[in-house]
Amino acid sequence: MGYIVASDHAGVRVKTLVVEHLRACGIEVEDLGTSAKKPVDYPDMALAVAHRVARGDAASGILVCGTGIGMSMAANKVPGIRAAVCRSCYEAKMSRAHNDANVLCLGERVTGLGLIEEILSVWLDTEFEGGRHERRVEKIRALDGERRA
Repeated sequence: MGYIVASDHAGVRVKTLVVEHLRACGIEVEDLGTSAKKPVDYPDMALAVAHRVARGDAASGILVCGTGIGMSMAANKVPGIRAAVCRSCYEAKMSRAHNDANVLCLGERVTGLGLIEEILSVWLDTEFEGGRHERRVEKIRALDGERRA
């Protein structure tokens, strides 16, 4: 199962880099856009990816906007999504290892391209540790049920 990737107009360059990186690693990727600098609304792009990841259509999602913040806020409204904004390799590792993040959010205007490639590699290579972290992730999952009520 592959990855689903999208960006708004402020994240096109990084989204393109992410798609190329994933394909170079032999990872199946579906690019939902955008590919133009014409403004699109980040909540629309975030929800398109988040709903597909929550349904199990992809292993994970990657979203890019100017800061990653708006994308994460919108994606985290979808039950089953644990979206994390990562601006360092440490955050990428912990978001996967301890929080079982299933959507990575990146900011094109705040993180350099070289660092983004490193963050992406760490995020892809890190597995959820489970164990003592499982209890905490289950508490996050329980919040999804409360949100639906």
